[in-house]
Amino acid sequence: MLVNFVTVLLVILFCGSAVESRTKVLSAPSRGGVSRSGLVYADGDGICKSMVETRNYPCEEHTVTTEDGYILSMQRIPLGRSGERSGDRPPVLLQHGLLMDGITWLLSPPEQSLALLLADNGFDVWIGNTRGTKYSQGHTSLTPDDDAYWDWSWDQLVAYDLPATVKYVHDQAGQKTHYVGHSLGTLVALAAFSQDQVMNMMRSAALLSPIAYVGQLTSPLARIAADKFLAETLRWLGLHEFNPRGEAVIELLKTICSNPRIDCTNLLTSFTGQNCCLNSSVVDVFLEHEPQPTATKNMIHISQMVRSGTIRMYDYEDEEENRRHYGQPTPPDYDMKSIRNDFPLYLSNGGADALSDVKDVELLLSNLQGHEGDKLVTQYRPEYAHADYVMADNAKEAVYDPLIAFLRLQ
Repeated sequence: MLVNFVTVLLVILFCGSAVESRTKVLSAPSRGGVSRSGLVYADGDGICKSMVETRNYPCEEHTVTTEDGYILSMQRIPLGRSGERSGDRPPVLLQHGLLMDGITWLLSPPEQSLALLLADNGFDVWIGNTRGTKYSQGHTSLTPDDDAYWDWSWDQLVAYDLPATVKYVHDQAGQKTHYVGHSLGTLVALAAFSQDQVMNMMRSAALLSPIAYVGQLTSPLARIAADKFLAETLRWLGLHEFNPRGEAVIELLKTICSNPRIDCTNLLTSFTGQNCCLNSSVVDVFLEHEPQPTATKNMIHISQMVRSGTIRMYDYEDEEENRRHYGQPTPPDYDMKSIRNDFPLYLSNGGADALSDVKDVELLLSNLQGHEGDKLVTQYRPEYAHADYVMADNAKEAVYDPLIAFLRLQ
């Protein structure tokens, strides 16, 4: 019965990939949503305008261009709601997970959303948005209608997106930045750290639902998708953009969730694990803004990790093609043991998390065991699953307060 349900859900999501409705980034004037580079959002609803300023926080729209031409949206919340400017405000960069965007950190009410809590606690907050998501679909020469635009996996987030955003925050703030990642945002950071990238511009990193290894994940949706090579099938069908936010999909989910007899928090369970602490109102906000597109190639890369249990670069499944990209017949590994043992890390994982499985996190921690004792802080929440870390109604007390205390010490 579970397999049948998951299969139907996968078909619905994949059909959404074929009928997606894109929101494009235009250069023509429109109302609101203007970035620092002069780009204007087609519907005038930039994250600052729609999710931050409405809550009486100051907000700035920024963009940064990666070395390979992607134009990424960033938001800055320079002050808390009080507007008090006194004291040094250390920067902190927030990076979302897979199929999400920067709104990840703003889904809950102000007193429960990490981005706004950090601003109220004296931090200069920067929010990143991965290439391909709604507000980061600009490029110097391509459009999202071009297949080449979607020719990337998380390897390119490691090589281009993360360095570009970290450097931008570092240069704008004039000092090293803290980093907070969730899910894919932790994978990208750990991979970069293993190559000693960006660490000279960072103070510390807090990793929520840390992802490095996913070979033991228990998510039925993710496991079936990987084992059945569904992302590879999408690419074979010519779908280079993976967009689960097709209009038909969202309308179907909203209709289902409007039924008072249906608890839509359970819709996330087959993907994330049994979240302990979500309420229906946060799920409603989630469906207004998420999920977000990514590259089909990125989904293939993650599926390769699930099947192999390793953390390595994208496998072209052809020795000659791998040689052309890497100079060797197989993709290189990202070696977690090579992460500097004096770099401050905070890791928090949940016992009910079906994506950041406890056994996979234990494998990651075993590779970090050479870390200096006071530089590696771990937290375990037995009741938490994947979405709890960004949407739980008790996340402030359970996770964010300890996280902020960790940042203050660095």
